[in-house]
Amino acid sequence: MNHENSKKSTERPQFDRSSSQDSVDELSMDDYWKELENIHETSENNHKEQEVVVVKEPDEGELEEEWLKEAGLSNLFSESTGDSLDSMVFLSTLTRTQTAAVQKRVETVSQTLRKKNKPYQVPDVRDIFRQQSDSKEKVSGESEPSSVTARENKNEAQDEVKDDLDFSLGISEKTSLLEDVPVSETDINLEISFAEQAANLKDSSIGKMCKGKEDDTLLPNFRLPKDKTGTTKIGDLAPQDMKKVYSLALIELTALYDLLGTEFKQQKAIKIKTKDSGLFGVPLSVLLEQDQKKVPGTRIPLIFHKLISQIEEARLDTEGLLRIPGVAARVKSLCQELEAKFYEGTFNWESVKQHDAASLLKLFIRELPQPLLTVEYLKAFQDVQNLPTKKHQLQALNLLVLLLPEANRDTLKMLLEFLQRVIDHRDKNKMTLNNVAMVMAPNLFTFHGLGSKTIEQSEFVMAAGTANVMRFMIKYQKLLWTIPKFIVNQVRKQNTACQKKEKKDKAMKKLLKKMAYDKEKHEKQDKSPNDADVPQGVIRVQAPHLSKVSMAIQLTEELKASDIVARFLSQKSGVVQALKKEEVFLYEIGGNIGERCLDDDTYMKDLYQLNPNAEWVIKCKHS
Repeated sequence: MNHENSKKSTERPQFDRSSSQDSVDELSMDDYWKELENIHETSENNHKEQEVVVVKEPDEGELEEEWLKEAGLSNLFSESTGDSLDSMVFLSTLTRTQTAAVQKRVETVSQTLRKKNKPYQVPDVRDIFRQQSDSKEKVSGESEPSSVTARENKNEAQDEVKDDLDFSLGISEKTSLLEDVPVSETDINLEISFAEQAANLKDSSIGKMCKGKEDDTLLPNFRLPKDKTGTTKIGDLAPQDMKKVYSLALIELTALYDLLGTEFKQQKAIKIKTKDSGLFGVPLSVLLEQDQKKVPGTRIPLIFHKLISQIEEARLDTEGLLRIPGVAARVKSLCQELEAKFYEGTFNWESVKQHDAASLLKLFIRELPQPLLTVEYLKAFQDVQNLPTKKHQLQALNLLVLLLPEANRDTLKMLLEFLQRVIDHRDKNKMTLNNVAMVMAPNLFTFHGLGSKTIEQSEFVMAAGTANVMRFMIKYQKLLWTIPKFIVNQVRKQNTACQKKEKKDKAMKKLLKKMAYDKEKHEKQDKSPNDADVPQGVIRVQAPHLSKVSMAIQLTEELKASDIVARFLSQKSGVVQALKKEEVFLYEIGGNIGERCLDDDTYMKDLYQLNPNAEWVIKCKHS
């Protein structure tokens, strides 16, 4: 196909199909090139004096040091024994492949610090990770006299963690379980670490089969097998547990990329001056701050929400929706008018044509000072195409979505849901999954703020690859917003270890005070309400915001979370008449989790066995 019609400044490169994970026919690629030309044309008109984000070239070891900080492990190099002990507890919950990923980065940072002659003592990598092997056999190592006590404390803390419920099936002792798990090409196993699965399948016959050429034209119907303890979605966990999820997802993604031979490097942008008000070209955080003054609790920019609503008001049957651009001069004029009148409420939306609204939506995404997928992870999203199988690609995207800031993730979710609704009308609008992906990929992956030509050129080279990543994000969006069970279980394990440490610290303080009444008070506080007044096999369910009365529920093999909610609503109909069943959920609170909104299909007896000290509360989910 001849691509000479494109602008000289944006010549279409020869595309090498053989290097693409999912080659697509040239006709559908044409949508991509046309969209890119429209973007360049708009950008030339609007951004002649635009300030760019400079991607800083990191110094030796700087990337790894930043990675450890993001993973919550920067205190491995702290002089404080307490800080280091916290990291040891965290490390004890990691899988074999996660530990290897951390160790690799610690070694690089250690070498760099020694070269720079840092004033404080740099710990030996072998000392940091010795506890990983101590749990299996005693290691007779020489340690500095001053560090003996600290080392004993660390070993003791780790032993306590090992004594707890073995939540994670990803640890090295459990990897043999993979042999007993039925393998389906379309089943996504969330119980075992993705990197551990890849490690165990790498040299097996199944692994070799997976490396063969996949069908490029079809995306499999991946599914999540039912988990009796409930599926956990983004938004179901409390913020303190989501912080742990972030750290674990970063380590797991790095371990997966290491294992599959794909380089994983976070980009680092130097901060630049950005607009502190307006609509287009304003950081998401600033937009939300000004929007929340008008609509408290807003999680997605009002202008973004309104543009999608405007497109949908005119129905989604319009042929070429998203593909056919609005009139450039009119779009520019509308953009200026919106800036002046949107917040005043005087903008005339009736005058906005559907294709113009679609162009404004895409412009909003491109104008963000930092990309929706973030400067840090944009390249990692692009590099998903280099992973060997579609299952690996899906697993990596799942982890990347967990790493996005909340505002970016919420906005991306609304966008993907909207794109799926457009595709649902493909019989009339002629916009299939491929078409929509081709049109939207340049808007998400071509970031005008990155002034580096190499990044722009790589976007051309990876055109089909980024469109393929876009297809994945649209088609599998429900799977991508799921938090893998092995990560939730690692969070449970960390919480249990922290609680034991806190309990031990409290006990020590009381011993020093030697106050008998204080000891009695502590024991009374620590006594679980489940042990105190609820018979075995029965849980007490509360709904403090809806009713003053709690309910005792007998656990059975088939009892689900939805059954408990339905029973409560039927008995309290007078109190909660205004509530719909879809608005009320059962929550698991405390024990080894901060707070978790339960999936309707959660089998309560199975979950109770996993977290017997939890409290069970019915309440509305705040969106």
